[in-house]
Amino acid sequence: MVEENCTTVTEFILLGLSDVPELRVLLPLIFLLIYGVTVLANLGMIALIQLSSQLHMPMYFFLSHLSFIDFCYSTTIVPKMLANIFSKDKTISFLGCLVQFYFFCTCVVTEVFLLAVMAYDRFLAICNPLLYMATMSQKLRVELVSICYLCGMVWSLIHLCLVLEISSYKSNVVDHFFCDLPPIFSLACSDVSINELMEFIVPTVNEIITITIILTSYLFILITILKMRSAEGKHKAFSTCASHLTTIVVFHGTTLFTYCQLSLGHSQDADKVSTVFYTVVIPMLNPLIYSLRNKDVKEALKKMVGSKLFS
Repeated sequence: MVEENCTTVTEFILLGLSDVPELRVLLPLIFLLIYGVTVLANLGMIALIQLSSQLHMPMYFFLSHLSFIDFCYSTTIVPKMLANIFSKDKTISFLGCLVQFYFFCTCVVTEVFLLAVMAYDRFLAICNPLLYMATMSQKLRVELVSICYLCGMVWSLIHLCLVLEISSYKSNVVDHFFCDLPPIFSLACSDVSINELMEFIVPTVNEIITITIILTSYLFILITILKMRSAEGKHKAFSTCASHLTTIVVFHGTTLFTYCQLSLGHSQDADKVSTVFYTVVIPMLNPLIYSLRNKDVKEALKKMVGSKLFS
């Protein structure tokens, strides 16, 4: 049996999304537009929440962090992807690859837990409205958000340490548009069964914990809403949850779809397409969902725009 040539690598070559010449012109324009909207929408949402006194509530405190995370992990992926499309040099240093993966993974895991915290916040607001502001104090909000960031950093660090254990690779050509784990594992010369096991366990544990919190919170919310006698009260309660539920369905639906592909087997192209959606498209969608479906945000935006025009 002929042994494969294995060596240490100092850089990786990212092949990108597609080799089709026609798409090399169209794709960067689309992604540049999406990224521009993502940056403006998320930073605009953060600024609106900070400047508008009517949005100084726990729900919007968490929303500002959601916008910050979406901005961060889109910025971690998209600029390098665009640079690779425009440039003939598609290399990324080994250290740069690890840094890109670490920040991306940290942001995604943090968002998973933050969406669960936001579901708990909606549970307190609807099921215990009289005690809501006292319970969801500034201290508790900071603690909950800090736990989300800590979970993201710790889980990502575990993956990063396991990647560093890989001593040599068969090739440095990564068939992807960013430094994701599965294509890197496929290049490893050493046994990566532990890495792949952790890649299965960590997302599974995260999904079980967060989806349990979300489903439990919304089950109690649903029970509380059904007990309401006022149709107006029911409508108001549903409207406060609509944006968050939409964000949860889009994010977790895409994540689970990608995860099921990884488990059941899939083509690399299918993996790239699904990955593009939750790395590029979802960070743009979240602030748009909250701005279009949330009455408080729309009113605050109208008031701020109106005051600027008047001044």
